[in-house]
Amino acid sequence: MFRHGEIAEAARVADKNYRELRGVSTEWAWKFLLLEAKALEWQGKNKDALALLNAEPSPTPAGELVVQRLVLEGTADASLANSLESDKKLAKAELLCGNIDFKACSDVTSVRGSQEMQRGHFATAQTYFEHDLALARARGDRSLEAYAYLSLSWAADEQTHFDEALDWANAAHEISAAQGFADMDQNALGNMAWAYYKLGDTEKAQSLFVEAGKQAEKLGDLTDQVKWLTNAGYTYMDARALDIAEQSFQQSLKLAQRINSPEDIINSLIALAFVSEQMGKLDDAKHYANEALSMARADGNKRDQVYPRLVQGQVAARQRDTTTAESAFREVARSTDSPIFLKWEAERSLAHLYEDENQPAAADKEYQAALTTFETARSELQHEDSRLPFLSNASRIYDDYIHFLVARGKTDQALQVAEYSRARTLAEGLGLLNKGLLNKGLLHKDTTFYPDPLNAQQIARHAGGTILFYWLGEKQSYLWTITPQKIVLSTLPPASEIDAAVQRYRKALLGPLDILTSTNDGSALYRILIAPAEKLLPKDAKVFVVPDGTLNSLNFETLLVPEPKLHYWIEDATVADASSLRMLAAAHANSAKYEANLLLFGDADSPSNDYPQLSKAALEIENIQKHFSTQRYQTFTHQQATPPAYLTSQPEQFSYIHFVAHGTASRLRPLDSAIVLSKATTADDSFKLYARDIIQHPLRADLVTISTCYGAGARAYSGEGLVGLSWAFLHAGAHNVIGALWEVSDASTPLLMDELYAQLRKGKTPDAALRAAKLSLLSSSSAFRKPFYWAPFQLFTGL
Repeated sequence: MFRHGEIAEAARVADKNYRELRGVSTEWAWKFLLLEAKALEWQGKNKDALALLNAEPSPTPAGELVVQRLVLEGTADASLANSLESDKKLAKAELLCGNIDFKACSDVTSVRGSQEMQRGHFATAQTYFEHDLALARARGDRSLEAYAYLSLSWAADEQTHFDEALDWANAAHEISAAQGFADMDQNALGNMAWAYYKLGDTEKAQSLFVEAGKQAEKLGDLTDQVKWLTNAGYTYMDARALDIAEQSFQQSLKLAQRINSPEDIINSLIALAFVSEQMGKLDDAKHYANEALSMARADGNKRDQVYPRLVQGQVAARQRDTTTAESAFREVARSTDSPIFLKWEAERSLAHLYEDENQPAAADKEYQAALTTFETARSELQHEDSRLPFLSNASRIYDDYIHFLVARGKTDQALQVAEYSRARTLAEGLGLLNKGLLNKGLLHKDTTFYPDPLNAQQIARHAGGTILFYWLGEKQSYLWTITPQKIVLSTLPPASEIDAAVQRYRKALLGPLDILTSTNDGSALYRILIAPAEKLLPKDAKVFVVPDGTLNSLNFETLLVPEPKLHYWIEDATVADASSLRMLAAAHANSAKYEANLLLFGDADSPSNDYPQLSKAALEIENIQKHFSTQRYQTFTHQQATPPAYLTSQPEQFSYIHFVAHGTASRLRPLDSAIVLSKATTADDSFKLYARDIIQHPLRADLVTISTCYGAGARAYSGEGLVGLSWAFLHAGAHNVIGALWEVSDASTPLLMDELYAQLRKGKTPDAALRAAKLSLLSSSSAFRKPFYWAPFQLFTGL
C-alpha cells in the first residue's frame, strides 16, 4: 500500500495495527509505528512523525528496527533544519550498520546523500546515490532502484547536467509506472519537468508539473505538492502570466507553512520575491527577499542566500540605488554557491544596470560575460540534442545585447551576435557540424562568447542573391537586408505582434477559404517583413530567408503583395530558407546534371494504423521515374523500402534522393524525427529511418526531397530554425532539401513533383525548379491553385 502511493491510507492502517499489537508483540507494534512515521514524513508532517516516535514508551527492539528509527528521526530533523540532531542520529545508524549490513542501511546512505545535497556538495552526494543504485541492482530491489534514480536526477540537476537529470528521472518514471509506485512516479514526473524546464522546453515542463502536482495532492503528499506548485509557477512566470504565477507561489507558501517545512517556505518566498519584482510590486519583493534571506542565513544554507540577494539587487536597480544593486549582483555572480543560471542572470542584470547608468563599455563587458557563462554551461551538456532547446535559457540575454548594440549604432556587430546565436547552436550545439565549420574557419571551438568576424555582403555575393536576416525580439524585432553591395537594418514590431499574425495566417492557409479574399494577415505580414527590403530587391529576385522563431513555420512565398494587384510573393521572387549565414557561406555550388542519378524510396507497406497506405504514392513514384533513364535510378518500394535498405544503398552515390512516405517530427528530441517506411524486423520501431541515423551517412546529393508529412520539422527552437528531417539531411551533406511545413495533400503532390523533376531536367536549380512547379499549380484552374496544396513544401539550403 505504501509503495503504491496510498500514503494516507497506509498511515491509517499502520496506526490501527500498531494499536492492536502494542500488548501482543513489541516488535510488530514498532514495525507498524515506524511505517506510520514514515508515511507522515512522506506527507511532509515531520514534527508529527517525531512526536509519534517519541510518544511510544517501550524501547525500540534491537537490530534493524533501531536503524530504521534513527534514519526516520535523522531525516525529520534534517527537514526541520535541526542539522546537529540529524547528524548525531545518522552517525549512530552508521555505527550499527558497520557491524551488520541491515537492509535499512541503504536508507542511511540515501539520507547522507540528501544532507550533502543540502550543503551544496553535489558530487559527494552523487557517490552516495550511486552506491544506493548499485546496491538496489544487486538486491533486485526495484523500489530502491527507482528511488536511487530519483536521487541521481536531483544531483545531476543541481550540477546543471539537465539532460542527465532527465535520463535519471525518466528511468525512475519507467520503473515506478510499471511497478505502481505512485508517489515515486509523481516525483519522477516532477523531476522530468524541472529538467525540461531548464533545458528550455517550458511547454512540456508546465504540463508535467501540473500532472505531478495533481498526483501529489491525490496522494496527500504535501511536501511534493508544494514543490510542484512552486516550479509550475516559474513556468507561468516565464510565459509572462504573472498573476497565475503569483497565485501558484502564494498557494505553495501556505502549504509550506502548514507543514512547517523551512526549505519549502524559503523556496516559496524566493519565488514570490521574483514575481513581485517583475510585477513592479517592489515593497512586496523586498519583503519576501528579506524574509527568505533571513531564514537562509539562520539555516546556514549559502545556496539559498544568493537567490534573494539577486532580487534585492533587482529592486535596488529599479529604485536607482546603483551602489546597492551593483554590490548584490557582483556577490551573486562571483559566489561559488550560485548555480550557473543565476550567475548569468546576475551578469545580465549588471549589464542592464550599467546600460541604464550610461556606461556602455561596462555594459558591453557584462553582456559578453553573461553569454560566455551561458555558452560554457551549454557546452557541458552531455547529450547533443539537449543543446538546442537549452538556448532558450539565454534568448533574453542575446535579445537584450542585440538591442543594446543597435541602440548604439553598432548594427553590423548586432548582426554578428544574432548570427552567432544560431550558428553556434546549429554547429556546436548538437555536436555534429562543428568539425566542418571549424575546418572552414567559420566558428571558434572554445566556449568563450566571441562572435567571429562576418562578411555578410560576401556571403550574399557567393549565394547569388539577397539575404533577409530576421531577429524577433521581446521589445522590437529587426531585419537585416543583405546584398552584395550593402547591409540595411530595419526595425520591426515586437515578436508577440508578429507571432500572432503568423499563427492566424497559418491557420487561414490550412482552411477552406480563399486567402486572397478572406484575410488581411498575408498583406500585413508582407508589409512588416518584406516591404522594408523592397527597394533592395531586383525584379525576379533570388532571396534567401534566415528566419527566427515563429517565422520558421511561415512560407514567405505565400505573403500577399498588395500592388499593383494583390498577388503572392512567389510570383515576384525565388525564395529559399537558410538556417544561418555561416551555413549559407559554406553551401556548395549547384553540381547537378540531368543525367545525375536518383535514389527513390516510397509506397512502403503500412506499419500500423497510424500510418495508412498513401493512395497516390505509386503515381508519384511513376511520375518521378519517367524523368530518368532506367540505368540512372534505383527504387525501393513496398517491403523493400526499409530503413536498413536506405542505410546500405550507398546514398552518398546519388545526386537526387526522394522519399514518398509519411514522416514524424519529435518536438523534444529532434534526432528522433523519422521517415516512416516498411518494417524491417519485428521490432516496434524498425520502420523508422531516424534523423540520428541519417546524419551518420555522408551525402553529396544536390537535392533531397521529403515528400512527406512534417518533413521539415515540428519545432522552431530559439534562433536556429526548424529542426528535423530536413536539418538531418543538410547535416549529412545534402546541398538542398525540400521538406514540408505541414501535412501535404496526397492528391496534388504527385503533380507538383512531376513538374519539379521536369524543371530539373531542363537544367534549373532546385530553388528555381520548385518555384516553377508551385507556379504551375498556382496558375491552374483547379483547387490546387490554393496555397494549401503548393505552399507546404519549403526549400532549405545549407552545407
